[in-house]
Amino acid sequence: MINTLIFDFGDVFINLDKPAIERSLFKLGVSSITEDMLQTAMQYEKGLISTEEFVRAFTAKYPAITAQQFKKAWNSIILDFPEHRLEFIKKLSTTKKYTLILLSNTNALHIEQVIKNMSLYRYESFKNCFDQFYLSHELQLRKPDASIYEYVLEANQLEAKSCFFVDDTKENTEAASQLGIHTWNNDPVKEDVIRLFENPLFKNAPQPC
Repeated sequence: MINTLIFDFGDVFINLDKPAIERSLFKLGVSSITEDMLQTAMQYEKGLISTEEFVRAFTAKYPAITAQQFKKAWNSIILDFPEHRLEFIKKLSTTKKYTLILLSNTNALHIEQVIKNMSLYRYESFKNCFDQFYLSHELQLRKPDASIYEYVLEANQLEAKSCFFVDDTKENTEAASQLGIHTWNNDPVKEDVIRLFENPLFKNAPQPC
């Protein structure tokens, strides 16, 4: 029986424009996203370097781009947080029928932009819905590495077969599935997290009223 729901953040709750970073950087004169740039971004997402170090690494490579321009381009991926999704998780939280966990690959600059876009009050309301709220840059772990899922299971004394994980990135759900976690690789263009309980796995499971 599923008793724990684990949710990704971006393109599950908050809308993203994933090509926006690359598009914005190209407009600033970046000719291509190189492997070392991707590795630096991954280090930042895992909290292994600070925001200052991250921004400096890119502006040193492209001196014509200011720190502020880079931050704006970096945060262009973050869009809106629809109210109906916030109401969904708030309602689900009040039922106390499931342990709710957020598990997101994200970084400090993006969280700042999330708060700016949705307001601190709405962000705190969202965060307070969860029993655990895990961000990769705080854990220093990142999906799809098995270690991040193992951490969540062990830290919360969970059985994989009792967990259901929602994420828009296929490699993330596939990695979780390999550990025995039930998954839904949602398509943000066609699907919405508020339809979660239409999944056959929840046919006889407790649902929000």
